[in-house]
Amino acid sequence: MADTVFIEGLVVETVVGVYDWEREVAQSLVIDLEMAWDNRVPGASDDVADALDYAAVSERVDVCLKRLQPQLLERAAEELAAVLQAEFGVGWLRLAIRKPGAVPGAVAVGVRIERGVR
Repeated sequence: MADTVFIEGLVVETVVGVYDWEREVAQSLVIDLEMAWDNRVPGASDDVADALDYAAVSERVDVCLKRLQPQLLERAAEELAAVLQAEFGVGWLRLAIRKPGAVPGAVAVGVRIERGVR
């Protein structure tokens, strides 16, 4: 299936990082998601119940990262992928997590993963 639903530039404020000072403040993470989804059914029905609810996915990402408070972006990516696949029935996803300002001279650093079969 070539159809996808995407969420681009979702900003989540959470505790993230390995240094002591990072465990005391919230920082911004920027999330980009692409999720395989058969858009033919909602395309034909025009019914949100048939669609992948990107507002619900966005809220779940926010809640998950705020609860997790990961040290590593790698942990955040793996946890998010597992949660989204299990809770929303997404068979394949591509997920990028960026941490702006983490390294001097770089706009952002981050990780990108793909999980599942498209």
